[in-house]
Formats: sequence, structure tokens, C-alpha cells
Amino acid sequence: MAIATSVEVLTALLTLGGLVYMLLALWGARDFDRYSRRVATAGESFAPDVSILKPLKGVDARMYAGFVSHCRQQYAGRFEILFGVSSLDDPAAAQIDRLRAEFPDCAIRLIVCPQRLGASGKVSNLIQMLREAQYPYILINDSDIRVSPHYLARVMACFAPASGAAEESAKLVGMVTAPYLGRTAAEGEGLTLWARLEALGISTDFLPGVLTARLLEGGIRFGLGSTLAVSREALERAGTLEPLVDYLADDYEIGARIARAGYRIELCGETVETTVPAYHFRGFWDHQMRWARSTRDSRRWGYVGLGITYCIPWAVFTCIASGFALWSFTLLSLVLLARVAVALSVGVGVLRDGQVLRDLWLLPLRDFFGLMVWAWSFASNHIVWRGEHFYLRGGRIARVA
Repeated sequence: MAIATSVEVLTALLTLGGLVYMLLALWGARDFDRYSRRVATAGESFAPDVSILKPLKGVDARMYAGFVSHCRQQYAGRFEILFGVSSLDDPAAAQIDRLRAEFPDCAIRLIVCPQRLGASGKVSNLIQMLREAQYPYILINDSDIRVSPHYLARVMACFAPASGAAEESAKLVGMVTAPYLGRTAAEGEGLTLWARLEALGISTDFLPGVLTARLLEGGIRFGLGSTLAVSREALERAGTLEPLVDYLADDYEIGARIARAGYRIELCGETVETTVPAYHFRGFWDHQMRWARSTRDSRRWGYVGLGITYCIPWAVFTCIASGFALWSFTLLSLVLLARVAVALSVGVGVLRDGQVLRDLWLLPLRDFFGLMVWAWSFASNHIVWRGEHFYLRGGRIARVA
């Protein structure tokens, strides 16, 4: 009896902890919405020249549409787009030839990056691409990122000094990053349950965590791979890219090092899209585990606390542990209400992701899988990344022989 009571009390406390987290996430979403509205009305006249770096490996779904969106920027400054491949035999190289033909007036270059400088092929390519970039601001994003025509203008606006501030204050912002949503295939076009669960997790699980961290820490101290816009000065003071060549979470590390160098990191209000493949279970599990173990090693104590955020499973466990007592169903009802509120406030309100409405009924399943991934991420250091197998230790990766 004592053991049963202890389990009941423990699961109830974890549920209450998750409920508190949901309230913080709602507060974080409100705070970020106010900030992004304020920034959207100021600063777009600040338009420094930018080099966009996009490392490539193979051809991803909707990748070319993402390339096109970068070429259609309505931006007052100059910008160039550098694509990096390890070899001209990479099928992505042909896509760049097509892009040049379609946009002859856009500054597009294909950089061959033959050196493998460490375990991360992506960072190896970025180091070699950076040597060819000519402008004082650098923007790095993933190959499949799709953006609006105002993307550059709104991202670079975050670097603008506040009105009336001294010139030196322009240096305070060293990095700008951006939230993102995961776009799945349409109904009848290969859409799978696993793709739905991943996209739902990005909009209703991952980003609420980012906004909560921003609220509690008074800002963010990391970057998101969807957008890493940096000034060359901040990047050089943070140690450039060479020290990151063996890190899995290079986006997190770049941001963390720029923050430690004394610069501020801003989360822009401009949302971008990434493509979620039509996963089967194996691909979904490998991808989730790579994300989880990457976060585990990057923000260890924060990641340990992440377990309480899955409040729907904990509330269900509380119902079972209490023998389905009436009060436990009341707690479950409150948790479901709070979870849906966060999903709608962040997924629909902040990200404008209509897929959240389509898949809202999957939230309980998403949270049970999220808790399972979180727990299993502590069981091993093995990850799979673009078909390659690695061991992860202290944030660094080593290829499996």
C-alpha cells in the first residue's frame, strides 16, 4: 500500500510540474509575440550585405522550392547565396545549375568542399564555404529551408541598434535565429503518421520549450539550425567554425559560444519552414533520437527536467496509480486543457501552422512518444545522421568504423 501511495504521489507531483511548465510556456509565447510585433515595425531599413551559406548533401524533398524562395528576397542590401557540396558528383550540384539558369541576376555560387576536416561533414563544408564568402554578415541555414520574400529583411532588422542608441550598441546583437515549423506532405501524397507526429512535435513541443527557456533565462543562449545569422566580428570572437567540426549540435554551439563572447542572441519573429519526410517508424525514431541525444549533451540539466513537460502521460499514470479516483480525472482535464492551449497559442498563434489544427487529436500520442524518446535517450550514445553512424560523447561525435 505504501508503495502504491508513493507512486500516486510521485506521478501527481510530476503532473503538477508539467502543468506549471505549460503555464510558463503560455507566458513565454505571449512575451515573444509582443517582442516580435515590436521588432516587425522597426529596423527594416537596416540592410547590411549578407552571404547566405547552404551546405548540401543529396537532394531532399522540396529542396529546390526552398532555393527559389531565397532567390526571391525583397531586400534593400546586397546578398549572395553560396551552396557547398563535397563533390560535383553530388546530385544537388545539378539543382544549382538549374537555379542559376532560372535566376541569372541572383549572385549564386557553387563551392566544392573536398576536405573532410572532422566528423561533421556539414561543418567541414561550412568552414570551406566561409572562406569564399565576401560580405560582413553570414547567414547559415539548412538545405531544405523555405522562407518568405521578407525573410532577409526581417532577420537582419534584429541586428539594428535601438532607436537613439550609441553606435557601439549595434555590436550587442551577435546572432539572430528563427523559429520554424515542419511541413509534411499533403493528404494522399505520402503523408504518414510518423511525419505528422514529428511536425506536431516541432510546433507544440520543441518551440514551446525554446520560448520557455527564453522567458526564464532572459533571452536565448543558443541557435536553431533553421537560421544562424551572425556578424563576422561576433563569429571570430567566438572562435569561428573550426572548433565545431566534431560537434553534432553545431547550431547550439555557435550560439552558446557567441553568447559567452558577450553578444546577445535574438529570436526573430519570422517563421521559416523545413520539410518533414514521409517517415516510416525507423526513420522517425532515428531522427527523434538524434535530436534528443543532441539536446541531452548540449543542455544536460535542462534536458533532465524536460521529462516533466510530458504532462499528459503523467496525468494518465496518475489516474491509474490512484485507482481512477475522481480527483485524478479533474487533474487530467486541466492538463488536457493546458496542453491544447499551448499547442494553439504556439503552433497556430506564433507559427501560423495550420497542420496543428489538423493533427490536434494526436497530441496525447505525440506526448507518449516524446516521453519514451526522452527516457530511451539516456540508454545509449549511438546516433544515425544522413545514413552515417556515430557515437556521441560530451556533444562530440565519432564515426563508427
